[in-house]
Amino acid sequence: MDSAGLAIALGLFSAVTLAFANLAVKMGSDILVGRAILSSSAALMILPSAFIVAPPDAATWTALAIAVPAHFFYQYCLIRAMQAGDLSLVFPVMRGLAPLLTAIGALLLLGEGLSVWGWLGLVVATASVIVFTLPPKGVGYAAHPSGRALFWAGGTAIGVALYNVADARGVRIAPDPFTFIVWLFLVDWICVTILAVGTRRRALVAAVRDKWRYGVAAGALSILSFGSALYAMSFVEAAKVSALRETAVLWAALMGAHVLKEGLGARRIAAAATLVAGLGLLQFAG
Repeated sequence: MDSAGLAIALGLFSAVTLAFANLAVKMGSDILVGRAILSSSAALMILPSAFIVAPPDAATWTALAIAVPAHFFYQYCLIRAMQAGDLSLVFPVMRGLAPLLTAIGALLLLGEGLSVWGWLGLVVATASVIVFTLPPKGVGYAAHPSGRALFWAGGTAIGVALYNVADARGVRIAPDPFTFIVWLFLVDWICVTILAVGTRRRALVAAVRDKWRYGVAAGALSILSFGSALYAMSFVEAAKVSALRETAVLWAALMGAHVLKEGLGARRIAAAATLVAGLGLLQFAG
């Protein structure tokens, strides 16, 4: 399999596992606690790999120092968005906007450009996200019943773009891509777990006792999903990997409807399909 084929396979695998990981967190009793357990579990599971990969050098530590705050900003906005709205609403918005923001960031900071067709694909994807944000008929945006959820979903998209660019740089300058991947998982749990301990101490203890399976499952899926995406970013454009990974929106919308019994409707189904089509155009535009 050539590098392009491998990147597509890794991106699609990352998309499916990403949707399942977020479903597992959403099914828990507390989103913040679920994210803390996810991150901590992922760190524990990947810890043995630290003794196998090349040790991080000064450039890797610098890249991690940039990536970790970006990841925490993303996680905080993600937690607030999932607390406020349905998975089938906030997930497509937060992940659907991310490729456009990633492409802009990669252009400005990494010097990665896209073809005209690639930018057109991003425009189509972004337009479909707008459909998800439309309020009910006869209701203005100011009175949008999901306005708070959409605000945090937009913040999450910005966080995704920030960490995509930071991580793409990290896997490329590290002694080995897996060095950055492993060490990112080893330090990424710290901020969100401190927040959970400080604000949800009793809930954290109860969740570890009663709901730990969801967090551990999400942590394992997170390693598979994010590790695949990061490795793909080491040899193809960050925006293309992000676009493939964000096809998870279709899976998440369907999971939200069938597993969590959230309302979906024809409009959201059509918007999700259009979003995936736009991201596919970006991927194959060259």
